Amino acid sequence: MKYSLFIATISIGIFSACNSNNNNNNAATKTASDSTPTKTTAPAPATTTKATPVKDVLTGYLQLKNALANDNGSDAAAAGKSMETAFHQFDKSALTPDQKKLYEDVEDDAREHAEHIGKNGSNIKHQREHFDLLSKDMFELVKTFGAGQSLYQDSCPMYNDGKGATWLSEKKEIENPYYGKKMPTCGSVKLELQ
Repeated sequence: MKYSLFIATISIGIFSACNSNNNNNNAATKTASDSTPTKTTAPAPATTTKATPVKDVLTGYLQLKNALANDNGSDAAAAGKSMETAFHQFDKSALTPDQKKLYEDVEDDAREHAEHIGKNGSNIKHQREHFDLLSKDMFELVKTFGAGQSLYQDSCPMYNDGKGATWLSEKKEIENPYYGKKMPTCGSVKLELQ
């Protein structure tokens, strides 16, 4: 994917440690860089009649993220199907040529990941693998079209054998979708998107 280099560059900057959910909440070990997200401003929405053209897709994504954080594969599957429907119903007519190209570049990949998640309600590990890739696509969409709300890009450096992974969240508190209830607070906020 064209944005892999961009994502790889962001991933290189991830050097935070995860909590192991052992109820040892030692605040002295938390550094200022762990709690101070970088702020970025998402561009204005593509049209003036909608908060953001990707609102329905983003709503499904956030439901998916929350379902995975709660180890709920069936709710994750329902959210994946909701995202797939939102991608099919997306109206590209109001997009500029550049926006349309970027959307089409991301859409096929993202829709495929949402479809896999929707078809695998009993295989949460497989859902999480696709969620990792879907999260990169969603970051590109939000960067381009805006979110219509405050979002946080969170990062878990332990996922995928230490390669790390990111996700978008509507909450500042970490709720890790890659480890769920096993390590719910593993990760840190890397970016705040306004």
